[in-house]
Amino acid sequence: MTPRPPVECAELEPLTVRVATAVRITGISRSRLYELIGSGDLDIVKVGRSTLISYQSLRALTRG
Repeated sequence: MTPRPPVECAELEPLTVRVATAVRITGISRSRLYELIGSGDLDIVKVGRSTLISYQSLRALTRG
């Protein structure tokens, strides 16, 4: 078996982030994020009571 090369941490991005993290990395207010979630502009996953926002949908939103 050929060993796999190590994965660089810089290549990895999260699948989801919590709302507080999304606020911090985007600069968008918490209430505006919830508006975007409600309108369907951001993809979310609910895990118990936690709301996790798709990192890809955040990137798409901030790219314009």
